[in-house]
Amino acid sequence: MHINICKHPKIFNRKLYALYIFLLLILTKMGLTGDEMAERSESHWRKAMIGPLPDDFLRVTNVQGSNNKRTACRLPVSQFVAPNHVGRISITCAQAKLVRNYGITRMDPYVRIRVGHYVYETQTDPNGGKNPRWNRVIQSQLPAGVNSIYVEIYDECNFKMDELIAWCEIKVPERVLLGETHEQWYSLSGKQGEGLEGAIDVVLSFCNQPMPSYMYQAFQMPSPLLMVPSVRSTPVYVTSQPPIPPQAVPVQVIESELQQIKEMFPNIEVDVVKTVFEANRGDKDATINSLLQLNE
Repeated sequence: MHINICKHPKIFNRKLYALYIFLLLILTKMGLTGDEMAERSESHWRKAMIGPLPDDFLRVTNVQGSNNKRTACRLPVSQFVAPNHVGRISITCAQAKLVRNYGITRMDPYVRIRVGHYVYETQTDPNGGKNPRWNRVIQSQLPAGVNSIYVEIYDECNFKMDELIAWCEIKVPERVLLGETHEQWYSLSGKQGEGLEGAIDVVLSFCNQPMPSYMYQAFQMPSPLLMVPSVRSTPVYVTSQPPIPPQAVPVQVIESELQQIKEMFPNIEVDVVKTVFEANRGDKDATINSLLQLNE
């Protein structure tokens, strides 16, 4: 129903008065006067944005995701930094002579070697007792500034923690770092006292070419994923096609290394030493390991 306010002024005045009363009740309930209401309205208008609006106006943005994306874009493709190594050291744990057998039965000794932050273990010699033999060759990186090797001999136990039998610290001689092979019996410390637990036969050699480092990079990643294989695990190589057989390379016998091996094994004939050296294709460490097994 449409009402003409010009023809019905009383009705119009009633509506205007009702609206005035309604606004007055609201202001009274809010505790605001007319001046305060005007001041609040003016402050709201001052906060109004005048001009062209930005693109992200009234839009929710993922600030953390944007920061991560910008950080990832600034990263280079590969950040692998080669460790500070001076070369590769070869440690041969031949055998040990202990003064006492701890336990009721014969001990099952094994050797744990620490080179810097690298830790290696030999196989266990079952029932080795006081004269265990390992003949284990360990290849390790030699970090810069590391000139000592820590050797510990443990007795492998079945129903309790492995027991530490003996230990020693081996200083790497300077002549080993110059390329010479050094063999020596080192005194062991333990429950019997300092240097009174027996001795261990260790052969040291050094090569200034470090072991190759393996880096596996995952796709669509900001930084490469470096995976260090365990020492005692068996490496697995996966190839997409059959490998090409390497061509036979003639063996080059280095007379100086052959002479060093002859001096280390004076009780073995010269022809036998040379034959084993050629069979191992000039690998001095493998030759020493083979001759140690022949010498048993």
